[in-house]
Amino acid sequence: MPAPHPLTPLLAPGSVAIFGASNDPTRISGRSLRYYREAGYQGALYPINPTRDTVQGLRAYPELAAVPGPVECAVIAVPANLAIEAMEACVAGGVKAVVMFTAGFAETGPEGRAMQDRMIKIARHGGIRLCGPNCLGLFNMRIGHTPTFSSFLEEGPTPAGPLGMVTQSGAFGTHLLALTARRGTQVGVWLSTGNEADVSVADGISFLADDPDTTAIACYVEAIKDGALFGEAVARARANGKPVIAMKVGGSSIGAAAAASHTASLAGSDAVYDAALRQLGVERAKTPEDLVNIAYACTRGRLPRSRRLAVMTMSGGAGVLMADAADEGGLDLTPLAEASQKEVIGWVPFAAARNPVDVTAQVLNDPSILDRSFDLLFGTENFPAMVAFFTTWASSPQMAEPLFQSVSSAAARYPDRYFALSAIASPEMQRRYEAAGVGLFEDPWRAVASVAAAMRCAERLRTPPLPVPPVPHDLPPLPRRPIAEHEAKQILAEAGVPVLAELLATSAAQAQAGAAQVGERLVLKIVSPEIIHKTEVGGVMLDVPAAEAGAAYDRLVERVTARAPLATIEGVLISPMVRGGVEMILGVQDDPVFGPVVMLGLGGIFVEVLRDVTFRIAPFGIEEAHRMIAELRGAAILDGARGQPPGDLDALAAALSRLSLFAAAKRGEFTSIDINPLLVRPRGEGAAALDALILASGSPSAPAVA
Repeated sequence: MPAPHPLTPLLAPGSVAIFGASNDPTRISGRSLRYYREAGYQGALYPINPTRDTVQGLRAYPELAAVPGPVECAVIAVPANLAIEAMEACVAGGVKAVVMFTAGFAETGPEGRAMQDRMIKIARHGGIRLCGPNCLGLFNMRIGHTPTFSSFLEEGPTPAGPLGMVTQSGAFGTHLLALTARRGTQVGVWLSTGNEADVSVADGISFLADDPDTTAIACYVEAIKDGALFGEAVARARANGKPVIAMKVGGSSIGAAAAASHTASLAGSDAVYDAALRQLGVERAKTPEDLVNIAYACTRGRLPRSRRLAVMTMSGGAGVLMADAADEGGLDLTPLAEASQKEVIGWVPFAAARNPVDVTAQVLNDPSILDRSFDLLFGTENFPAMVAFFTTWASSPQMAEPLFQSVSSAAARYPDRYFALSAIASPEMQRRYEAAGVGLFEDPWRAVASVAAAMRCAERLRTPPLPVPPVPHDLPPLPRRPIAEHEAKQILAEAGVPVLAELLATSAAQAQAGAAQVGERLVLKIVSPEIIHKTEVGGVMLDVPAAEAGAAYDRLVERVTARAPLATIEGVLISPMVRGGVEMILGVQDDPVFGPVVMLGLGGIFVEVLRDVTFRIAPFGIEEAHRMIAELRGAAILDGARGQPPGDLDALAAALSRLSLFAAAKRGEFTSIDINPLLVRPRGEGAAALDALILASGSPSAPAVA
């Protein structure tokens, strides 16, 4: 048998002690005990309360040391000034996991952070996994384990369903639990992580990835503290066939500040998070409604086998709307074969028979059209998934039962197909459809969008992770000083990033003597450790004839000296003047969460005005680089728009991948890398970095010298 998950003592313990257990079941310190009893928890329960002999009908103990049996998990619901003492008692008592409701730690400022740091030290010394502090707790309804004071359980225990949920916010997690239950999806295991002094969202995902009764995982995230750990947890879920849906908030500057004050974490760049989630295979939900509906679509007992979708409707208008939703979701509305279209027209001469298939209201006169349509689409046409629109028929006195019988019968005949309806039904009828394996959505757009998300999730689970080349370990360390452009290019060239042949001249005579070897037409750029943005001080000359290189050298040095008299001039870099191709911008930032993150964008207005950029966590291979290129809104320019030759996408992808490997190898040695521009030449002619900047860690930024 595999070893138990490290969080088993936290999420599935055999015994629990509750510090500060109250006899009042409505108080924060009394709710969890009440919930345990109502949920039928079969393990040992030990209320710790030095002022009472019994608490809510159970024998109470004055301290943990007085408990007669071993305690695997403890709930700490005491004021902050007593929480550390309780944690020390847990260490002495051999407790393996703690859920701490207590607030007043890192989320309050430096003094609270110091207390939290002390708490972490105690927990680690004792081998305790700590959930919280400042959390609302968790539950595992499969065993009645309810160390939480969430109002979600006020009306009694809920059924243990197939969805697992991890939320950094406890109160908003409660809101999501309620929305999810109302939608018709039950959560079996829920974990709120609070300040994440120890246990994080990633830990929760990892546990749920191994839980045999969890089929999908939903998350609410304000900030990720350890990008690598999060990636490992998502990979574990992916390997076990479980989609991960995440709602990441804190994308705005105001939202990020609110997240920091809430959980004492930095929210980070939303663009980086978005790219990281996409790269890791996480389906991102923008709103609570998205999260709830995608989770609903992913817990119908099966996932769609492909993006081929049949849309059936009795309304032409709904069919148009659903076709738009399918197009936006990247779905394939394959038209029916000609013979099948003729068959539909044979039933209803005025039907729309391509896909969407609009059988019109004629079904009211001939309900057998339903069965024939389902057999045609699932059987003859072999669609793996269908969304059908039936407006109020699911609650109609005339049509509700015939519709249900036809739909449920089709679901039984084709048990491997994904079936969803858009219809308005009573809660009781909705539950009947769900029991038959059919999802029900009132909004037809939402139905198609949610099924599209489920299709993307299934596609990721079927697709093996893309290969990543090995990170080189034999590269020399970066100098801890300002790195000149020509040095940066040499460093990148050694890592496999293509550059042009260049000459560093330190005198006009040297420039003149070597110019012809570089090219007929030249670019001259000033070299100075104090000047990063050369164009701002007139430090670039373009299209200089090789015969005039010496004179141009003198003019360039004179001009820059006049504009930046304090700058140290180390020489002039002479490069060939290259025409044609598409200018791209490549960059790397050493992100505090995910490590080196590579940026790609089209040059000029696309970056400066339209912000047309995309990101990836380093390292990655050429296949991922090609995906990155395709995400740019202006990618058509690289394909040869307006009669221009197509660019060398393979060379661009190779440069991106090699840059990512270099960045991963040099993590911690730099703060940022810019290649601006990298010129992508016509297909087959390669690419070349025309300018490069590496800011090494610990090196001073260039001072203002102009």
